[in-house]
Amino acid sequence: MQLPSFSTSTGLLGLVLSLARLVSADCECGYSVNATTDQKYQVFTELLESDFTRSQNIKKDTDWVLQNWKIDKNASHGPYGRQTLPSNVVSNPLKDINGDDIGKDGTQSGLQLYVRKLAPGSDLVSVSEVDSRRSDMIYGSYRAGLKTTGINGTCGAFFWYLNDTQEIDMEFLSSQLNDTTSPVNLVLHSPLSLQNGGDASGTPTFKVIQLPFEADEQVHEYRFDWTPGKVSFYADGKWLYDMTEFVPTTPGHIVLSHWSNGNHDWSAGPPEVDAKLLVQYVKAYFNSSSKTRGQDYKDRCKDPKAENAICQIPDQKGAPLVGKNAGSQLPFFFYQQKNKTIGQYVSAEINDATSLLRGGISGALVAAVAVAVLADWL
Repeated sequence: MQLPSFSTSTGLLGLVLSLARLVSADCECGYSVNATTDQKYQVFTELLESDFTRSQNIKKDTDWVLQNWKIDKNASHGPYGRQTLPSNVVSNPLKDINGDDIGKDGTQSGLQLYVRKLAPGSDLVSVSEVDSRRSDMIYGSYRAGLKTTGINGTCGAFFWYLNDTQEIDMEFLSSQLNDTTSPVNLVLHSPLSLQNGGDASGTPTFKVIQLPFEADEQVHEYRFDWTPGKVSFYADGKWLYDMTEFVPTTPGHIVLSHWSNGNHDWSAGPPEVDAKLLVQYVKAYFNSSSKTRGQDYKDRCKDPKAENAICQIPDQKGAPLVGKNAGSQLPFFFYQQKNKTIGQYVSAEINDATSLLRGGISGALVAAVAVAVLADWL
């Protein structure tokens, strides 16, 4: 994945951002983990928020790229290869945003990532993956609300990735789930795991944590905070573990994946029936390696000590809920609030380009610029 380029739309984009700064806005100096008055806090300049319970069509989403590739069993390190198909990623938005958590297909709302039952005579398992379009993401707080499958024989994963030695993983093996155990595998891939053919289990940056809930029964929030020299992992807002070795130092992108290759030491499977991983949202607050975005931040953040210049990121406390009875468990999104994402690129669909750039100005002008920026990214 290439770093998004802004060159062809620099003039229009600069105009929009300049006009946007005339609008009174909060959060122009970033988003903080913990209050800025706390002894330990971290401020991040960029935002990516995707509420998949409201996304009508992931294929048109400007923030995400559906993957389409295949590898044979040798490259896959298992008895089966993998074929990643866009058709295995399915949007199921809420039937009624003011009603219960029921999607248009009658099941729980969100983005569905499938691993399919092995086709007769095939040596390729049909799997799914979706990657963030942005690959300039360095350090940050990365969060996903997901429900794992309970069908044996798959690996579901939420992770940040640059290459096979720069990777931060939260992985769920459905073969490990039962009535008494529900683990999450926390991994920082490194040169050591690469030397072991991608197996990190014998390295110091691999940890299995037993969760206090059954991960396949409802949606939970999984999170990792990545700062220089440390990665901290969380579930439903509660700290799980810290890692301080082989911490990545370069920009990359976010990945959601659901796969199987039949390797009994990891994914097991393939599943005997189609298996579904449900993702209701992704939220990322991060710094950018893009010089353009760095300059944009300097231009819009005039006084970080000004009231509401930095917005604290609300922690998810307990399992996230969606629907009319969610109450305080409803996930919070800055982009769904007024004037809290000025100058940010936020989730949109191609036929709704006015949402791509939040500037608080003329919809027609924003639409024109958004189309130019989107064409440049693609």
